[in-house]
Amino acid sequence: MDGRSAAPARETTVTDRTYRVTEIVGTSQQSMDAAVKNGIKRASETLRNLDWFEVTQVRGHIVDGAIDHYQVGLKVGFRLEEAE
Repeated sequence: MDGRSAAPARETTVTDRTYRVTEIVGTSQQSMDAAVKNGIKRASETLRNLDWFEVTQVRGHIVDGAIDHYQVGLKVGFRLEEAE
């Protein structure tokens, strides 16, 4: 034996999930990354069960020949809750 301990086996349950997808636009004056984070943060305040995102567009606003702010279009997916 080489002294390493084996990681405990994980039990995983495969479940069928249904997602709703909605589109949002995150913005930031700092960076595209910050625009994504701002969009996700804001969406998480009103949507439950957010699981994934996809960047669909990148654009920005120019003022006097310089980038004023970034705009990032996102699709966010959230799990629909189980019916009771």
